Amino acid sequence: MKKLLALLLALAMIFSLAACGGSDKDATVDGNKDTAASDIKVGFICLHDEKSTYDLNFLNGVDEVKETLGLKDSQVIVKTNVPEGDECYQAAADLVDQGCDVIFANSFGHEDFMIKAAKEFTDVQFCHATGTKAHTEKLANYHNAFASIYEGRYLAGVAAGLKLKAMIDAGEITAKEAKMGYVGAFTYAEVISGYTSFYLGAKSIVPEVTMDVQFTGSWYDAVEEKNAAEALIARDCVLISQHADSMGAPSACEAAKIPNVSYNGSTKDACPNTYIVSSRINWAPYYKYMIECVMNGEEIATDWTGGIKEGSVVLTEINDKAAAEGTAAKLEEVKKGLTDGTVNVFDTANFTVGGKAVAADHKADVDTDAAYEADTAVVEDGIFKESKFRSAPYFDLRIDGITLLNEKF
Repeated sequence: MKKLLALLLALAMIFSLAACGGSDKDATVDGNKDTAASDIKVGFICLHDEKSTYDLNFLNGVDEVKETLGLKDSQVIVKTNVPEGDECYQAAADLVDQGCDVIFANSFGHEDFMIKAAKEFTDVQFCHATGTKAHTEKLANYHNAFASIYEGRYLAGVAAGLKLKAMIDAGEITAKEAKMGYVGAFTYAEVISGYTSFYLGAKSIVPEVTMDVQFTGSWYDAVEEKNAAEALIARDCVLISQHADSMGAPSACEAAKIPNVSYNGSTKDACPNTYIVSSRINWAPYYKYMIECVMNGEEIATDWTGGIKEGSVVLTEINDKAAAEGTAAKLEEVKKGLTDGTVNVFDTANFTVGGKAVAADHKADVDTDAAYEADTAVVEDGIFKESKFRSAPYFDLRIDGITLLNEKF
């Protein structure tokens, strides 16, 4: 009897070990944990909530990837209104305690606190949008991600240029009066890259175009963004765009009947008479990539950049009521050029700085330091290679034709 019991116990142990060995949760590939889809748990940290167009764009991506990968509500934890301070570290630590395998944060100022968490919780993967330090920190579990949104802004700029041309052709303005306004958040490279690519898109259609930029010193401030747009309109800007996250600028344009190119989502419902088009980053492809890397035990890229081909850079619907005739066809033509390489947003032959051509050996601050010292040659074959040396933008040129009204931020 004892022998029979011992035999049964031994068989039970063997079956138990076999079951453990066959579990996706505990398998390893290249030293990384391989996690089954049913076991994966993902955490998201957002600076604001759905009231911010910036954060809503990330949150919509969460909904999309949940559906794509069949994730249950219990597998996804979202924290909103997390400031760019130690609150971010605390949020990340709490997500670790709740069993998250991978954690994503969406704001530039979250980076140092995500790095702090990554250094402490080495078994968890940390991914961060718009950050600049992953390639210099060299942590196996910390990663940066962005998209070549400058291509989307260039396309939006083309739509703006077509609108200006239609206004010129109709005699509503002269070519000399083709001045755009742009509401920017900060004088960071991301914003500089964005407003420059937008301007260059418009300039490809209307060579005489100029642009004024007004900064708010905030990513999300409806009052300041509205005030900035109104100030630009008062300076005779006949079309407004923005790198800002509220409805402040679009609503000011609708009230003043000034054409508007939005960012991060359509404002057609609220601004049916003035909204033309919007560019945005679609974060769902990156979410899918980072989650599947964790599930498959694969390494997540230190710097990941998605583009038009990956579905990471998209335009929202065109409002035919405000857009120039032929906008959709022209945008498809330019989009093809961007994907096949015949159109390059930052082709230095198309702009000057201080009346001079850009130096062939121009350097930018890619390895970010406190002094923002230029360290990497970024011009190749006459093209400023944005997003090649890290995912986040580092375009730093103040090109001719754009006037910065306040640089205090």
